[in-house]
Amino acid sequence: MPDLFVDLRSDTVTRPTAGMREAMATAEVGDDVYGEDPSVNALEAEVAALFGHEAALFAPSGSMANQIALQLLVSPGDELLCDADAHVVTYEIGAAAAYGGISSRTWPAVGADIDPEVVAGMIRPDGYFAVPTRAIAVEQTHNRGGGGVIPLATLRDLRGVADEAGIALHCDGARIWHAHVADRVPLIEYGRLFDTLSVCLSKGLGAPVGSLVVGSAEKIERARLIRKRMGGGMRQAGILAAAGRYALAQHIDRLADDHAKAARLAEAVAPFGVLATTVRTNLVALDLTKHTLDARALAAAARAEGVLISVLGPRTARLVTHLGVSDADIDRALTALPRILAAP
Repeated sequence: MPDLFVDLRSDTVTRPTAGMREAMATAEVGDDVYGEDPSVNALEAEVAALFGHEAALFAPSGSMANQIALQLLVSPGDELLCDADAHVVTYEIGAAAAYGGISSRTWPAVGADIDPEVVAGMIRPDGYFAVPTRAIAVEQTHNRGGGGVIPLATLRDLRGVADEAGIALHCDGARIWHAHVADRVPLIEYGRLFDTLSVCLSKGLGAPVGSLVVGSAEKIERARLIRKRMGGGMRQAGILAAAGRYALAQHIDRLADDHAKAARLAEAVAPFGVLATTVRTNLVALDLTKHTLDARALAAAARAEGVLISVLGPRTARLVTHLGVSDADIDRALTALPRILAAP
């Protein structure tokens, strides 16, 4: 087996750069549960301003940030609408129901290609002995939708749908930075469309830990209580917040490089009929339905060649470019993957 691997499994595998480690080592810290960590306070203020909201809250993970936001918007026993492949109902281990008592209903998985009219038709008002809908959640970019970017026009229409129904709109913005770079939509433009957002620092931006909940001052004050209840209160978290601030300053614009690398991978595998979606950002979804290899077999063969990929389903695999993948790494993957896929 190879000693060194090209790791295309996820952008969560990034490691802090030298500059980020220096920022962490020199961070000014305090007790964040008391609200006394200056580095955390600065990060929260900076992210809130980026999205045009009043406040933000630093949380240990994207899942916790999402679940805090959902509890702010949906009372126990009420309903959240989202798509069937949404992270909040696919990869968060039933947290909305377990922690928030939230009922979820989904529209068919279509990635970023959401039809606002379909969503509008699903909303249930108060009364009629039905579970009332309180919020809609969308994912930008869409993970299981191959890194697809929801168009700004669609999001504006969804905002109109939510306003018409008197319900809230949440954005799982774990990779919203990629959407910002891909479509050049200002972050503040995204921010004004949502009641709450969660944004992640530990994927494409390369920080080791952390996400933030973004919203009004009143919502974030309540979010602090929910975070503490969920075990997310941190003490000298400024060491982590400093990594996030460094990532915001240094690693947003470079996401375009990851998008270009993903496009190279997509072009290389396209002749073998395995590309499931158009590549817009740093995720390349592989549909192996018509290939002789299934996802596990492809992953095993790639690993033997020194390339790590994700298995998302029996016939679905994924490649992800990120801060830790160099041009040389892409060249190595471009040699290995076509050879594997072309084998009889």
